[in-house]
Amino acid sequence: MRLAIVLATSLAAMPALAQTPSPAAAQTTNDPFPDPIPAADGVVRVSFADFATLPDVGGQAARMMLLVDEPGSRRLFVNDMRGPLYSVSYDGRTVRQYVDINAAPWGVSVQSSGNERGFQSFAFHPQFNRSGTRGFGKFYTLTDTSNTAPAPDFRPAGGTRTHDTVLLEWTAKTPAADTYDGAAPRELLRFEQPFANHNGGQLAFNPLAPETGGDFGLLYIGSADGGSGGDPFEMGQNLGSAFGKLLRIDPLGSDSKNGKYGIPAANPFVKNATAGALPEIYAYGLRNPQRFAWDSKTGDLFVADIGQNIVEEVSIVTAGANLGWNDWEGSFGYISRTAVSLENQRGDSKVVYPVVEYDQSDPLLQGQSAVTMGYVYRHTAIRQLANLVLFGDNPSGEIFYVNADNLPKGGQEAIRRVLLNHNGDPKTLLQVVKETNAVQGKQPATRADLRFGIGPDSQIFLLNKRDGIIRLLVPDAKQSR
Repeated sequence: MRLAIVLATSLAAMPALAQTPSPAAAQTTNDPFPDPIPAADGVVRVSFADFATLPDVGGQAARMMLLVDEPGSRRLFVNDMRGPLYSVSYDGRTVRQYVDINAAPWGVSVQSSGNERGFQSFAFHPQFNRSGTRGFGKFYTLTDTSNTAPAPDFRPAGGTRTHDTVLLEWTAKTPAADTYDGAAPRELLRFEQPFANHNGGQLAFNPLAPETGGDFGLLYIGSADGGSGGDPFEMGQNLGSAFGKLLRIDPLGSDSKNGKYGIPAANPFVKNATAGALPEIYAYGLRNPQRFAWDSKTGDLFVADIGQNIVEEVSIVTAGANLGWNDWEGSFGYISRTAVSLENQRGDSKVVYPVVEYDQSDPLLQGQSAVTMGYVYRHTAIRQLANLVLFGDNPSGEIFYVNADNLPKGGQEAIRRVLLNHNGDPKTLLQVVKETNAVQGKQPATRADLRFGIGPDSQIFLLNKRDGIIRLLVPDAKQSR
């Protein structure tokens, strides 16, 4: 058992006081979960296959962020943060560059320096391949850009303008074509970014929404708190700010303030107006929500929110939900980068607290962690994953699960590991990547940068930024007989 590190305010020169922390000091910690995630108990092992390889860019492995299925053209798409968007055939044998959004003709000027900036996400309209519909040929990209000439739609409450993040709409003339054949993109909205981190998140249309339903064709946008650390301008709780939110818009509408997109009538701060609240907001109180996913059985929307320095969390989001940041880091009152409060845990009835959370000092991790959402697996092809919520820690490459039909109420007690069958041994994704690097003649990776991708028939893909290989989870050979 790890010992929780208690923050004491006593001076080292006063040993008697140092051994007896004050009551206030005893109520803070940087390790709220002293019992570690079990390394062996409840481990699920799953097989995988190398599915496809993306090309290096400038001698460096592709910085893969997202993989999605576009069923109309029966292709997968995956992006590299530096600008390329690739199509991948369903058998993984054909990889083509569909478009490079950083190419000169488009004028996008992708800003991809550092670990966090770049081509963040993309989404295909559900009508992308349906001729005669309003969404025909349309897809959307969220990217950081060094072009800060246009006026932003959303400004932070302080800081220096380092770059912008823009949502762009692209329209292909022939959606099934091998490469993009449309014109330059149309800008829908723009964020002025005050820092070089926490720049953006995922784009997605609800895959469960029926075409006659109110959620069909509405675009969800993960928006981080603007960066630095601790949300210095307190934008997560500010309903007048687009930062630290999950937004929902109608990309084909026009009744937004800038006239370039629509505001869904069912958005929570349209129906229940709050003074100064932005109508684009679906949920708030988020720090860095890079990934979210829907449960096909319950319809629940799970979001993974990267913590400050202590707690990583996965929560269920509903319209109008407040996930607490920066008043709360997970189930605990936020104090600073080095401490959370043990008092009044989960004590605000108006806050939506995590279903699962873990602390960054867990022995399985690297000290600096970042949770990433995976998938709620409601399929039977890989039997051992059935009815599990899959998520992971992207630096360490650890994959975790909890039971989707018996969700915990916070904490990490229910979290168990998923390991990959590799050469007869169970491995983390990072261990697999390191072995691949050795074969490639490259320096072994120090982090995996794990991301999940979803294909047809609930296929689960594993992405990383260190060896260029897309991996597919597959049934065990004995299981498939």
